[in-house]
Amino acid sequence: QPILKGTKRDPIKTMYTVGTGESVFGAFPESHRLPKKATVAASHHQTQDASLGVSGSTFKGNGGATSSLNKGRQSAPDEAPKAGAKERRIIPPTEFRRFYNRGDLPIAIAHKSKMAVDWKVEIEKLDYHHYLPIFFDGIREKEDPYKFLAIQGCYDLLEKGGAKILPTIPQLIIPIKTALNTRDPEIMCATLKVLQQLVVSGDLIGEALVPYYRQILPMFNLFRHQRKSKGKGDAIEYGQRHRIDLGELIEETLQLFEIHGGEDAFINIKYMVPDYESCVLN
Repeated sequence: QPILKGTKRDPIKTMYTVGTGESVFGAFPESHRLPKKATVAASHHQTQDASLGVSGSTFKGNGGATSSLNKGRQSAPDEAPKAGAKERRIIPPTEFRRFYNRGDLPIAIAHKSKMAVDWKVEIEKLDYHHYLPIFFDGIREKEDPYKFLAIQGCYDLLEKGGAKILPTIPQLIIPIKTALNTRDPEIMCATLKVLQQLVVSGDLIGEALVPYYRQILPMFNLFRHQRKSKGKGDAIEYGQRHRIDLGELIEETLQLFEIHGGEDAFINIKYMVPDYESCVLN
């Protein structure tokens, strides 16, 4: 045997350096050593072999594993998406703004102690078939002076319209439907107040609206239970005088529709708003 004493292979020199890095005192005994960690690639191949039912496979990479029937890790299920039925929609531009900016409407703001509409022409002489649908179209405006002029102009026209209002009902349905479909609470409250004034502004107007309930009432059914006082318990809602509670306005409007809509009003309202209870029959 070769003489190793005094060389690099001398057992006396290497006996303390065999397990360098395992501990400060040298190598661990065989009974206390940790098992060697398998590499990520080796464990991946072992998983593929187990899924394919192959033992001792020597292939590398992902090829050949595509026929595996093993189901991968299932991701956590996502929450159910919201339908967004009550979210606000984009407000389309109005004809009222276009006509007002062009100077085609005989109105201006009267700056008095209380703001009012200054009519350049007597209201009784206006063509309601032309002007009333334009003012109703402006209900969905949210900027002044368009908002104030449109809403106040509707009230003035309905107050002095008389028999001229009834023939224009079919032309008012699309502006009313468009305003309600914005799903904007502010616009919907203004539209409901104008609708209430429209129903009581002349005879037979309530009955003339009955055939159009299918265009008007879907939004009533959607927002009927949306009340500001809901969940307040015995607290006081101090904004009642402003009449901006959407649910209460819808209930008031439905009751007016039933009272002024004739004998067919209730059954048509019930068809579109199933949980409505009659204020006449009860």
